[in-house]
Amino acid sequence: MARVAVIEDDVPTSTQLRGWIEAARPGTHVDQWFSRDEAVAALDRERYDLVVLDIELGRERNAGVAVINEINKRGTTPVLVVSGMPASIYRSIMKALDAWDYLQKSDFTERDFVETVLDMLRTAREQRAESPAAVPASELSLDPLRQGTPTWRGQRVNLPLTAQRILAALYERRGHVVSYEDLFKVVKSGRNRDNVRKHVSTIRDAFRETDPGFDRIENVPMRGFRWMDG
Repeated sequence: MARVAVIEDDVPTSTQLRGWIEAARPGTHVDQWFSRDEAVAALDRERYDLVVLDIELGRERNAGVAVINEINKRGTTPVLVVSGMPASIYRSIMKALDAWDYLQKSDFTERDFVETVLDMLRTAREQRAESPAAVPASELSLDPLRQGTPTWRGQRVNLPLTAQRILAALYERRGHVVSYEDLFKVVKSGRNRDNVRKHVSTIRDAFRETDPGFDRIENVPMRGFRWMDG
């Protein structure tokens, strides 16, 4: 039985998220915590398969960052950040947070949330069951089953889980066009071209944080995208 912690100070939001999880995966044990102190105490007592976390808890604007730091001290529990912060701001502090994925409040549906949660639980289970070797390259190293591992020219590239899987799909077929239809298979929600383009934009932005001249992902109009080796 999976065990999930929802750490959210707004009671209606917390209850809604808990209800969505329990409806999507009956039998899942969901604990609700509403403050940093409650959450840290629970993490000392319990082992969770997934933590759903808001960054702002009560009057503590960055309480969630402290909670994630506590989580990281104890192992590799997947963390899904659900926050009102824009994704662009979140990405800039992702190195400190080291979370698996991010959903912006008011910008996701029940389906988006449920599919993200189920995907993260499934990936975490696969990660525990397997120890896959990273795929080496002269410049890019990645492992789509492990969060936080993509590196470009020795520098970590900070990407959410879905973006990592799109990157892996492009790199696996480098030199060839990967169609939108093929990329839909690794996008768990929002299976449309606009959403795929947004994920690719996120990938490019993340690479350019470490390499401003990054230009390896080519847009092929009306067809998809292609990873081009230098």
